[in-house]
Amino acid sequence: MVKTMRETSTSKTDLRQAGVRIESRMFSLIVIAATILLSACGGQDARSTPEYFIPPTISPRSATATPAFTPTVESPDGEVQSTSPAACENDLNYVDDITIPDDTVVAPGQEIEKIWLIRNAGTCNWDADYTIRNVEETPPMGSASILALYPVRSGSEHEITINFIAPTDSGQHVSKWQAHDPEGIPFGQVIFIQIIVDPAYTP
Repeated sequence: MVKTMRETSTSKTDLRQAGVRIESRMFSLIVIAATILLSACGGQDARSTPEYFIPPTISPRSATATPAFTPTVESPDGEVQSTSPAACENDLNYVDDITIPDDTVVAPGQEIEKIWLIRNAGTCNWDADYTIRNVEETPPMGSASILALYPVRSGSEHEITINFIAPTDSGQHVSKWQAHDPEGIPFGQVIFIQIIVDPAYTP
């Protein structure tokens, strides 16, 4: 009976030790399983991290001025000609005599106010540098040989007035005038006064 009680006591001890070993193994398994799960989660987080695209850096280039384009055309003889807008052109057209029609009779030494109506038929606007001058070696008949041509815009009409003194010699007398640009180059139609001096005439 004593032997039986010892055997029973030994069996209980063995069972307790076996239980301890089982609990130790289960704890180890739990720790290993938890480690694996944490590693898996960490790997997934690492894989799910978005990768941002960084574009390449482009070095700035210095600005280069583009030369102005001048259109050209080729003439029939093969010569290349520029089609750039040309400078304006001067021209004057006679329109009418406002006073002293041609062959008006005047007395010797009579003061005469001659007025012409003219048109600026060119594309240039006349400024204060334009003049009207006595031309073709005709007498200025008491007037200055160079006078100001009052400013006139292109396409406009204007009255030109010159004061003359009739010659003392009887007969027909003519004085011719022409417009000049700022460089002194004549242009346009020539305008003139043509009178007949009669000593018997009384104004």
